[in-house]
Amino acid sequence: MIAKLRKLGPGFVFAGAAIGVSHLVQSTRAGADFGFGLLWALLLINLVKYPFFEYGPRYAAATGQSLLHGYKKLGKGVLATYFVLTFATMFTIQTAVTIVTAGIASSLFGGNTVLWTAIITGICFTILVIGRYKALDKLMKAIVICLTISTIAAVVLATDNLDAVPFTQIIPTEAASLAFLIAFMGWMPAPLDISVWHSVWTVEKIKLEPSIDRKQSRFDFNVGYTATTILAICFLALGGLVMFGSGTQFSSIGSEFANQLIALYTTGLGESAKLIIGIAALTTMFSTTLTTLDGSPRVMHLSWELLRGKLFKRGYILWLTLLVVGTLSIFFFFLSEMGTLVTIATILSFLTAPFYAIINYILLSGKHTPKEARPSVYMKVMSIFGIVVLIGFSLWYLSTLW
Repeated sequence: MIAKLRKLGPGFVFAGAAIGVSHLVQSTRAGADFGFGLLWALLLINLVKYPFFEYGPRYAAATGQSLLHGYKKLGKGVLATYFVLTFATMFTIQTAVTIVTAGIASSLFGGNTVLWTAIITGICFTILVIGRYKALDKLMKAIVICLTISTIAAVVLATDNLDAVPFTQIIPTEAASLAFLIAFMGWMPAPLDISVWHSVWTVEKIKLEPSIDRKQSRFDFNVGYTATTILAICFLALGGLVMFGSGTQFSSIGSEFANQLIALYTTGLGESAKLIIGIAALTTMFSTTLTTLDGSPRVMHLSWELLRGKLFKRGYILWLTLLVVGTLSIFFFFLSEMGTLVTIATILSFLTAPFYAIINYILLSGKHTPKEARPSVYMKVMSIFGIVVLIGFSLWYLSTLW
């Protein structure tokens, strides 16, 4: 059992990255506004995105290389596009998730958000500098297990309100509700570029455990992906059971919304419940803060090496430091523009989903992937269906902007 658990890793790290704002804020808000009415959307988008996320560890296990190496084989322009898109969003996304985490910590333990932002960033930076991927791998197993137990416990505590929450599945028709639905599906369970991070983490894991093969890698991915789906349903249920019909005007700011969830949960179930939901919320956002702080520098470092054709020994530390400095700079000097920056990052991440889906499919189905690792007919059909759905939702999203 211990040996099997030791071989698991990238799937847990993926889960830690995915289970963040999309789950704590968007899934919970979906439950708060619609009860279980958007469960169909949650399940559909997790199914649609499955192949494209799975292609990351599949390619890494088959070739010993990350998707970034594959992108370069498709053409330097593909890799350069990825580099530019990641650079355009990494600082804003890191700041956004860190602020939510700091807001929850402030609510639970006191102190101001500024102090907690610095503390959390410092803790994550230290973990990654000292332990690198090995520390991340071990820590995320503990965090995801703790997160799963605390979240399920929170849902069980709230089931007394089950009869008051509607299960009727609905398709929103109002403009604001449609916009939320599109954003909800676009970020669930995570932006598709995390498939690249997953492939890089898989390569790092293989260095630690050379015996890992494609079968083990796929099992690892499925464990992580199943966890993200189950926890998304749990957070949607929490939103419905705790917040639906409460009459509260919910904030669109992630940290404030999370604190509203904790406050409503405490009011409904007592102070003893605050610890459980607090642990669930804090571990959710801390795991995302830590994994995004590792993922972006890791892929930027590798992308830069591949584009230049030269190794850069201290590249990871340089990009990690740059991301920390950029994150704190946005927080201290551009916080008033945070809403605009997050909107831009959200739109870019959402609209680039078809791009990642298409290039992942082309790479895995083509000559650069060993024949035995290429997708089956079933996976190809799922992929084509997924690409059509993602393009459709992107066009739908653009139509709502006008």
